[in-house]
Amino acid sequence: MQIIIVLHTFAYMLSKKAQYSLYALIRLAKEYDKGPVLIEDIARSEMLPKKFLEAILSDLKSLGIVNAKKGKGGGYYLIKDPAEITLAEVIRHFDGALALLPCVTFRYYESCNHCKDEETCGLRSIIKELRDETVKILKRNTLADILSRENALEKG
Repeated sequence: MQIIIVLHTFAYMLSKKAQYSLYALIRLAKEYDKGPVLIEDIARSEMLPKKFLEAILSDLKSLGIVNAKKGKGGGYYLIKDPAEITLAEVIRHFDGALALLPCVTFRYYESCNHCKDEETCGLRSIIKELRDETVKILKRNTLADILSRENALEKG
């Protein structure tokens, strides 16, 4: 599954790292409160490269979303409730800005070199509106919401 947002000649696609982190987190959310999951099991079930997954899980550990247990019965597990992990949090961690232009980003703002006045730029206004709606959707949707949608879709 790839998530793509396209507007005329601008395109934003989640990086592989962001995508894979979401797939791994969804798998861990399915096992929440059931104990650690082996990295091999995550890689196999989600069809992710193990070496890349190791780096991603390490990154998620430093973010405070997952933890690891070593030894027998070890593996990775969520340390936050799936209902508290938003898509915005994960995507921003791996991909940075959630906007198509640097002049409309909230955390990574850069002034525009192409328009005379950002306040009256029609393109900026549209891209900002798109950013605002995207951020709202990503902030209000959590891993728990993804699981809920999957269940609803499976039931048809």
